[in-house]
Amino acid sequence: METLVTLKVSLVLHLIMADIETGLRIQQKAHELFMKFGLRSVSMDDIANSLGISKKTIYQYYADKDELVDAVVDAEFAKNENICEFDRQNSKNAIDEIFMAMDKVVEMFSSMNPSLVFDMQKYYPKAFQKFHKHKNDYLYNVIRDNVIRGINEELYRSEINVDIISRFRVESIMIPFNPEFHTKMKYKMAEIEEEFIIHFLFGMASPKGYKMIVKYQQERINKK
Repeated sequence: METLVTLKVSLVLHLIMADIETGLRIQQKAHELFMKFGLRSVSMDDIANSLGISKKTIYQYYADKDELVDAVVDAEFAKNENICEFDRQNSKNAIDEIFMAMDKVVEMFSSMNPSLVFDMQKYYPKAFQKFHKHKNDYLYNVIRDNVIRGINEELYRSEINVDIISRFRVESIMIPFNPEFHTKMKYKMAEIEEEFIIHFLFGMASPKGYKMIVKYQQERINKK
C-alpha cells in the first residue's frame, strides 16, 4: 500500500514538473521570437510552430497573447534584477559595476529588435506600464546607488547632482528605441548603447575615475 502511494505521488510530481517545463518552454520561445522580430510581428501560431506544438496547447498555459507577453516581461525583469544585484555585490568599484553591466546590456541589445518597446507601448499597455515602472523605479535606483557609490569612492566628481544625472541616464536608455533616432543611424543598437554608457561614465569621472575608465576600456578591448 505504501509503495502504491509513493508511486502515485511520484507520478503526480512528474506530471507537475512536465507541466511547468512546458509552460517555461513556451515562455522562453516567445521571448526569443519577440526579441528577434518584435512583439507585433510574432503570432501565437509562430510560437506554436517553432515549438512543434499546437496553438491549443499554448492556450492551456496562457489565456491570450497579452498574458504571454506579460509573463515574458515579468521573467525578463526578474532576470535583469538578479544580474544587477550580482554586479552590485561582485564588482570591485562603481566603474567596474558599470562595465559589468555594460557587457550584459550590449549582449541583450545585440539580439533585440528596435521595435520592441514601441510595440509594447502601442499594443500591450499593461506590459508597457510594468516596463515604465521598472525603468523609473528599479533601474533609476540602481543607477542612483552607483552614482553615490562612485562619489564615495572618489571615482565620480563630488559636485554631481545625483538625482538629475541618474534620471538623465534612465531616460537615455530609451533613445536607441526611438524610431526617429535608430532609423537614421547606421550603427547597431548595441553599439549605440555602448557609446552612451562610455559617454555617461566619462561625464561623471574624477581624474582618478578617468584613469580607471581608460584602464577598464583597454582590458575590455584586449578580451575581444
